[in-house]
Amino acid sequence: MKITLLYFGRPAEKLGIHQESVEVPDTLQTLHELAAWLGQRGEAWAHELTESRVQFARNQTLVARNTPFAAADEIAVFSPISGG
Repeated sequence: MKITLLYFGRPAEKLGIHQESVEVPDTLQTLHELAAWLGQRGEAWAHELTESRVQFARNQTLVARNTPFAAADEIAVFSPISGG
């Protein structure tokens, strides 16, 4: 299945990418599984996509890592949001 990934903040800076369309295996069902799969790209990817370093939005809605995704979804990957 094909999805669009958008990277913002630290992930975009550290991974050197802002947007990509990727064909992911149909066996991947959740964003947690997607992050693990992307982490196989190398050490920097595995480090930057850990649970404490990124949050996800699916189709412009903030979601948890156990959220399922589907073909044609837009997945945003960004640094955790904090307030003060």
